[in-house]
Amino acid sequence: METPEEAELCFPQLLNASCKKHMRPHSKAMFFYIVLSSVSVLTVALNMLVITSISHFRQLHSPTNLLLLSLAVSDFLVGLFVMPFQILLTEPCWFLGDLLCAWFYFVPFVTVSASVGHMVLISVDRYVAICDPLHYSTKITQRRAEVCVLLCWISCVFYSFLILYDNLIQPGSYNSCYGECVIIIIGAVDLVINFIIPISAIIILYVRVFVVAVSQARAMRSHITAVKLQRSVTVTVKKSELKAARTLGVVVAVFLMCYCPCYCVSLSGYDITIDSSASFFMIFLLLLNSCLNPVIYALFYPWFRDCVKLIVTLQILQPNSCEAKIL
Repeated sequence: METPEEAELCFPQLLNASCKKHMRPHSKAMFFYIVLSSVSVLTVALNMLVITSISHFRQLHSPTNLLLLSLAVSDFLVGLFVMPFQILLTEPCWFLGDLLCAWFYFVPFVTVSASVGHMVLISVDRYVAICDPLHYSTKITQRRAEVCVLLCWISCVFYSFLILYDNLIQPGSYNSCYGECVIIIIGAVDLVINFIIPISAIIILYVRVFVVAVSQARAMRSHITAVKLQRSVTVTVKKSELKAARTLGVVVAVFLMCYCPCYCVSLSGYDITIDSSASFFMIFLLLLNSCLNPVIYALFYPWFRDCVKLIVTLQILQPNSCEAKIL
C-alpha cells in the first residue's frame, strides 16, 4: 500500500530520485485542456483550408501566395504537434522519456523560427512590390520565392538543432529528477536571432512601405497633370498591391502582438514560473498566432472565402476544378 509521500511522486518506485507531482486545481487544468485542444483543432482545420486553396487552384500560384502557403504549413504543424505538446507539459509529470522530451522541444523551435522567417520574407516581398513595382516581376519570381522558402526551412532546422544540440545529444542531462522535461538554451542568442534582428527588419521594411503607400495614395487622389493620367494603368496595379500590403500588414501586426510579450519578458530579465498562469498566457498567445492568420485571410481576402466554399461543397473534386477563376 502506498504512503501519502509515495503517492505524490511521479515514479514512486524510484523514491527520492523521482520528481514530486505539482498538482493544479481540477478546474484550472480542465480549462487549459479545453482551450488548447479547441484552438489546436481550429488551427489545423483553418490552415488546412489555406494549404488546400493555394496548392490546388493554379490562379493562386504566385510568389506572395507561396509565402502564405509555406507560412500555413508552419502554422499547421503548430496546431498538429506543438499545441498537443503544450497539453502534455501541463501534466504534473513527464512519462515519455528524456529523448522524446528533447525532440518535442525541437519541433516548436523549428516552427516558431519558420514563422519569424516567413514574416521577414513577406515584409521583403511587400517592400519590393510597393517601393519598386516596375521591377517586382523580375526581382520576385516564382523560382526565387521557392528557393527562399526552402532556405528558410533549412536554416530554421539547422538553427534549432544548434541551439538544442546539448539537449538532443544528452537528453535529460538538465533534469533534476525523474519525471521532468527540462531543456537549457542560451536565451540571449535566441533572443537576438529569433526576435531582435528579424523584428527590427520587419519594422524597418514596413515603415518604409507605409511611407511609400501614403505618398502613392495621395498621388492616386490627385489626377491633375497629363503625366499622372497617362499612368492610370500603373495606378490600378499599385492599388491592388497596396490592398495586399495592407492585408499582409495586418498579418505582421498580429504576429508582433502575439510574439512580443513572450520575448519582451525575456528581454526584461523578469523570471516567470513555468507552470504559472502568466507563462501559460504568453505561450498561448504565441501559439494563437497560428490560428489567427487564416482568420485574417478570411476577413480580407475574397479569394480565400471563395476557395473555402468550393472546398466545403466538394466542388474541388470535379474535373479541371484547379482551373477555376478565383481572382
